[in-house]
Amino acid sequence: MPEKSDMKKMLSEVEFRNREYMITHLSYDREMEFYQSVKMGNVEETMKLFKPLSSEGLGKLSEDSLRNLKYHLVITIAFITRYCIEGGLNMEEAYNLSDIYIQRVDKCTSQEEVHSIHREVVETYVQRMNKLHRSGVLSRSVITCIDYIYDNLHSRITLDDLADITGLSAPYLSKLFHRETGVTVKQYILRKKVEAAENLLKFSDYPCSAISQYLGFGTESHFISVFKSFTKITPKEYRERFFRTRKGDRGSWGESE
Repeated sequence: MPEKSDMKKMLSEVEFRNREYMITHLSYDREMEFYQSVKMGNVEETMKLFKPLSSEGLGKLSEDSLRNLKYHLVITIAFITRYCIEGGLNMEEAYNLSDIYIQRVDKCTSQEEVHSIHREVVETYVQRMNKLHRSGVLSRSVITCIDYIYDNLHSRITLDDLADITGLSAPYLSKLFHRETGVTVKQYILRKKVEAAENLLKFSDYPCSAISQYLGFGTESHFISVFKSFTKITPKEYRERFFRTRKGDRGSWGESE
């Protein structure tokens, strides 16, 4: 780890080099205005303030131009994620999106790919925030429930569990949750379990039985029934349609209908 004197010297050298070559960073005010517009779900303003990473104003984080872009995009994703969480986006959802995008950035082999992901990240987050604001801001108790559900999708979650963590009575919480989300607690939990199952079926090779067990379903037949009630197809049919492999081949898992 550099000594304080070494760090001071390095900082002075960077400042001198930046002045010499007229390298500047993005305006702090403009940056904050951009992140704030994403947080508020203001699609039009966000895209007006959107600036490609190749624009002037980027600091130099790597001698390699592609790696430099990647580093800046990772920083941008981190900032957007935290602003959106502050704005009410579910924490687990926000971080999961961040993980997915950062992993994609890591695999980029061209600057064009980085630019494409950059725009996609901004559009995805601002659209989600726009939807969130249009549907109305959720109460702290309901947000607490939603965060708990995301963190415990692998377990059996009950209304009483949620009532305990919010300090509300089960009947009152049930009505509050339904009023703010438009669905019952049970429906919401099952829908989120099915969404998690969809991702596992698309991006992993775990068999249906393992996914069912992981998501806390009592039996595989119950899991298949619930999954079909939301998607209109069985888990096996879903995987056959959407499973992605590097070579584009589909495997055979021998899952039951």
